[in-house]
Amino acid sequence: MTVKTEMEQRLIAAFAPQQIEIVNESHMHAGHAGDDGTGESHFRILLRADSLAAMTRVARHRAVHAALGDLNTRVHSIALDIG
Repeated sequence: MTVKTEMEQRLIAAFAPQQIEIVNESHMHAGHAGDDGTGESHFRILLRADSLAAMTRVARHRAVHAALGDLNTRVHSIALDIG
């Protein structure tokens, strides 16, 4: 299973989002710091879920990172656009 698929499954299970988009941007960082050669090191996540709407920005980020669990340490960068 790809890291992108794992992220998507975990975020859907945790938040039942109305909108989710996960983009693998690893190719844009090839040869840079954090590139481990797997092609799964840098991701951008757009997430819209009612369950996140009432939270502060910091609380939303903490909730998403908690839902991602060990994926936070398996990838180098996760950019978040959450609402």
